[in-house]
This record gives sequence, C-alpha cells and structure tokens, in this order.
Amino acid sequence: MQGQKYSIKDWAKDDRPREKLLSKNPTALSDSELIAILIRSGTPDRSAVEVAKEILQLGGNNLQELGKVSIRELMKIKGIGQAKAVTIAAALELGRRRQGALSLEKPIVKSSREVAAYLRTTLSDLRHEVFGCLYLNRAGKILNFEIISQGGLTGTVADPRLILKKALEEDAVSLIICHNHPSGSLHPSKQDEDLTAKVRDAARLFDIKLLDHIIVSEEGYYSFADQGLL
Repeated sequence: MQGQKYSIKDWAKDDRPREKLLSKNPTALSDSELIAILIRSGTPDRSAVEVAKEILQLGGNNLQELGKVSIRELMKIKGIGQAKAVTIAAALELGRRRQGALSLEKPIVKSSREVAAYLRTTLSDLRHEVFGCLYLNRAGKILNFEIISQGGLTGTVADPRLILKKALEEDAVSLIICHNHPSGSLHPSKQDEDLTAKVRDAARLFDIKLLDHIIVSEEGYYSFADQGLL
C-alpha cells in the first residue's frame, strides 16, 4: 500500500525472521535478518532486511566494525530513526559485553593475555581513549573493573589518587591499570610511562601492588609487566 511501511508481518510466513528464529535456531538467521528483527519494519519501498543490509554496509559487512558506528551515522540511513538506531547500538553493546564476560570466565587472573582479551573486547572498538582499572583480591580474583576517565581521540588523563581511593574502597591488594589506543598504536607514550610509575609508587604506600599496565588496540596489546617495565 502506498505510503505504508513494509512490515515483517506482511511477509510470507517462511520469510519472516522472527518466525524463522522461533522455528529453527538463531544461528540459522543471517546478520541482516537478525538486525531486521531489531528494526521491525523497513520503508514504503524497502523491506526491513534490505534496510538491515544497508546498515551492515556501514561497517563493511563486519559486525566488529559496525560496533564502531555512531547512532548519528545509523540515523543517516532512510528508515532508521533515533529509536531504531538506539536499539541497534544497545544490541551491539550487549554482544560486546557478553563476549567480554566470556573472556574472563576464569575469575583468577593468571596472565596478561587473559586480561588483554577482555580489555580488547571491552575497549578496542571505542573511538576515544578510556582509562580503566581492574581491582583484585589476595587470591588474584577480580573484584571490579572501573572506568576511571574518558578522553578524546588522542588521550585521557587518569588521577592516581582516584585509582587508589577506589582500590581502598574495594579492599583490593593488587590492581591492573589499562587504557586503549584508538589510533591502533601499541607504543606507550612518555605520559603512559610516567603515570605507570606514579601509580606503582603510590600504591606501594598502601601495600597495594600494581601488577600491570596494559594498552589495547585493534593491533593487539602491550603489557608493561611482560616488557619488564614494572
């Protein structure tokens, strides 16, 4: 009908993503079909799946890249308003958090590789720099992960006093500080090195050990501990 949105409920039953998911399995659906379920309807001249395919193209048909697309960019697509854009962003964030939780199924930190896997999932998609801290108990179990500060495209500033204040609140005996490099570079800056030294020395005053400072990006990770810089 002219001017009416092309809704999933108007499709043949076998072509409806929702029914397909219910009758089969989520793995049977394509990425575009799953996104179509989120947006529910297309436009007068395009189905929800066709709109979903255009959404995927924003990320080069790669869900990891799509996770970096902003709500404003999503809204540039015809048929995607704020509500639909927010729904897509929320779904992608849930997927990122789920993957991050899987990366830290083991509650005891044993290596920089385990921590980096979690941090890359959580931070590497961000376009701005974020500084965080993992707080651990005596057994090496993670008590909490806290975002300490957020900056711009080129850097962020973290206050060692705030890091240690939260460490004392958590009754942590050790900590791992971390941040991402949106540029992709894994080379620590002079500021990174100075901050690491400040946090390490301040933590010692409270018998808290700085175990590592990990930098993550799409290229991988850099561990101060692995490099013998602590």
